[in-house]
Amino acid sequence: MKICVLASGSKGNCAYVETDKTKSLIDIGMSCAYVEKSLRDIGVEPNSIERIFLTHTHSDHVNGLAVFLKKYNPTVYFTEKMDDELGMFIDNYFYLDGEIIEDDLKVIPIKTSHDVADSNGYVFESSGKSLMYMTDTGYINVRNFNKLKNHDLYVLESNHDVEMLMNGRYPYHLKQRILGDKGHLSNKDSAYYLTQFTSDKTKNVILAHLSEENNDPDKALETFYKTYEKCGKNTPAVVVAKQKERTEFIEL
Repeated sequence: MKICVLASGSKGNCAYVETDKTKSLIDIGMSCAYVEKSLRDIGVEPNSIERIFLTHTHSDHVNGLAVFLKKYNPTVYFTEKMDDELGMFIDNYFYLDGEIIEDDLKVIPIKTSHDVADSNGYVFESSGKSLMYMTDTGYINVRNFNKLKNHDLYVLESNHDVEMLMNGRYPYHLKQRILGDKGHLSNKDSAYYLTQFTSDKTKNVILAHLSEENNDPDKALETFYKTYEKCGKNTPAVVVAKQKERTEFIEL
């Protein structure tokens, strides 16, 4: 299994996941043109994308969906509540209601907590390898911890530095939204959860969905390393996903 985060941040999110038999996107919040170019840069033709898994319906996760569907018509995987909230006619879709297996790919939806009608993170498994992908959540419910432990790779949001957010120019109500249970994970939250989930099996972590206004890659990395050092766990390789630049292709 391989993954490449094509874009990640408050202005658009999209990731590519490949197994021996499947090619999928997670979200498509950048323009169709950006996604097409990014895919071709890693040797993937856009018309080979068979599935798009949506995490939720905010614009930075679906901006490129309508045009991409008109051109290529992959199957969209989401929930009925997401479909109702999206308000877009989609001809080729599948409603997620629990784990599914498609060819050699097993997909386990994990409910997240965000200010939308419905939202998911995902665990993807194939050929004995697994990855977790989760952004846009105010917290992670402890009842999901067992499903989120011991994967090979983690993509987890590290949205904001609390001090930068509180001292920044956002209005108070927006700061409270971001900090709330239906908002976003801070650097500290993200690092804590990762120490609970990662194991010696975990080789890679991608910190995702960083706010350009209320965070800094160096701060996110510093918090990550300090948290791991404090708890005495082995530190996996970590990179920060960027808004307009893809990550390297990571093969599990």
